[in-house]
Amino acid sequence: MTYRAPVKDMLFAMEHLAGIEAVAALPGHGEAGLDTATAVLEECARFSENVLAPLNWEGDRNPSSFRDGRVTATPGFKEAFRQFADGGWQGLQHPEEFGGQGLPKLIHAACSEMVNSANMSFALCPLLTDGAVEALLTAGSPQQQQTYIPRLLDGSWTGTMNLTEPQAGSDLSLVRTRAEPQPDGTYRLFGTKIFITWGEHDLTDNIVHLVLARVSGAPEGVKGISLFICPKVLVDGDAAGVPNDVQCVSIEHKLGIKASPTAVLQYGDGLGGSIAGRAGPGAVAYLVGQENRGLEYMFIMMNAARFGVGIQGIALAERAYQKAVAYARDRVQSRPVDGSLNRAAAIIQHPDVRRMLMTMRAHTEGCRAMAYVAAAAFDAAHAHPDAAVRRENLAFYEFMVPLVKGLSTEMSLEVASLGVQVHGGMGFVEETGAAQYLRDAKILTIYEGTTAIQANDLVGRKTARDGGAVARAIAGRIEVTVAELRAAGSADARAMAARLDAGRRAFLDVVEFVCARGRESPNAVFAGSVPYLMLAGTVVAGWQMGRALLSAERALAEGRDVDFMKAKIATARFHAEHLLNRAPSLRDSIVEGADAVTALALEAF
Repeated sequence: MTYRAPVKDMLFAMEHLAGIEAVAALPGHGEAGLDTATAVLEECARFSENVLAPLNWEGDRNPSSFRDGRVTATPGFKEAFRQFADGGWQGLQHPEEFGGQGLPKLIHAACSEMVNSANMSFALCPLLTDGAVEALLTAGSPQQQQTYIPRLLDGSWTGTMNLTEPQAGSDLSLVRTRAEPQPDGTYRLFGTKIFITWGEHDLTDNIVHLVLARVSGAPEGVKGISLFICPKVLVDGDAAGVPNDVQCVSIEHKLGIKASPTAVLQYGDGLGGSIAGRAGPGAVAYLVGQENRGLEYMFIMMNAARFGVGIQGIALAERAYQKAVAYARDRVQSRPVDGSLNRAAAIIQHPDVRRMLMTMRAHTEGCRAMAYVAAAAFDAAHAHPDAAVRRENLAFYEFMVPLVKGLSTEMSLEVASLGVQVHGGMGFVEETGAAQYLRDAKILTIYEGTTAIQANDLVGRKTARDGGAVARAIAGRIEVTVAELRAAGSADARAMAARLDAGRRAFLDVVEFVCARGRESPNAVFAGSVPYLMLAGTVVAGWQMGRALLSAERALAEGRDVDFMKAKIATARFHAEHLLNRAPSLRDSIVEGADAVTALALEAF
């Protein structure tokens, strides 16, 4: 069984929840309505299903390999990347002036989901390039933009982000890579970077590394970090075409995403045959923006990547769900407990298997809706003519990023694990394929900031900093949906209204707790930061499922797409009664259970 893109559900979320036509009404997006979205998604589905999906298992069995400083990608990846680039997919959301298509983030989010569902190891390369382009668009000089962005978008080059070092994991204040200014305005880099996704490969002739480093004499801590462009092969002046003094010294052996090479890069080690032979050791690099503002610029890449990783979680959950459904339809075992058959039945008829499949489906559809709504807010935040509307949408989008990243990745682990469980013993056998999704999913809760880092961001920057203003505004919007559900009058709508309102009240209780206790009892608040993220994400995803239920009921009343709308209503109600109902218990753990987290003496562990 291979991947089939859920284009219909994607378009439903885009039309009824994210408001694709409102996005198309924004300046610069006039051609990006539902018809355009449909055409783009259908074409992306064909590419993802036919080119990328067949390479996914091969990448797991035959991963990228390292020898003599070179990385060779899984067979078929180089050809697939050329098709990806030639199809214009790298430039989908980027400006037309640099060779992109200028389409909204909303359309890009759906396409990114498909590419990641089909082959997450492959999709990581374009994801990092997207982040590099975003950083250069924001902080790069006009010359840097003209030099690098067109070639990143046409697939001639790819991009990376270089943050982590052996002694500096998530604490970037400990970055020690050194940047020495040169008389010609360039810099020379010296240091080691680890966990660099697609940091070395043979898909393209050049790789553009964006590197955090500390200029000699810079302040200690995060205030002394700068951002640099450091290409693998130099592109300027008489050194154009000369290898830079940067080399891959190893790649990691990982639990999952094995086809995606995770490199250790060494800068300024005097690489033979490089620019070091002309001018001595040191990787030639170019300052992006101003010195000591590197972390600010890198956060542009990180936020883009965090949203993208959330999309990866949704993508992987969709793939795991599809595989589990296919197996459950084919696997015959045991008679139905209700006596409806006197022989063994396909396991999809058994109640617990259906519970697992519905959990997988509801999680995926809820997070998809949440992410697409966030993407539409990003589009409005950057293109709406009214400054007040832009500010409101930006605040909403920024609040949503840790939810999209945190909840979608954590749920992908749950969904992938359930996928193995549906397969039973065969799920534990690698040849079945279900285990790959579970192994691949684990990294999603870790890279681009662990779930705890997303939760700390939600508590500190997104809730406490403004006294809970944005959070309360979201709760107000949820309350409007609750009222609409109650007014709809159906049993499904009433059930959704009850659970969504309970979730809203639990969410508000935690917002009050965070704002009231943050200064006096930071340990108590941060002990519940991850549960708060899971609560907030679950409630927001449930809110979108409530809105989906209302839209589906209206369509059903008009006789439109009856089977799809019935399925959407059933999935929304399941989400309410099996996922949204987790919110009140999470509230209790946060508000009433903080002391239990730190009660055990350290020496007792």
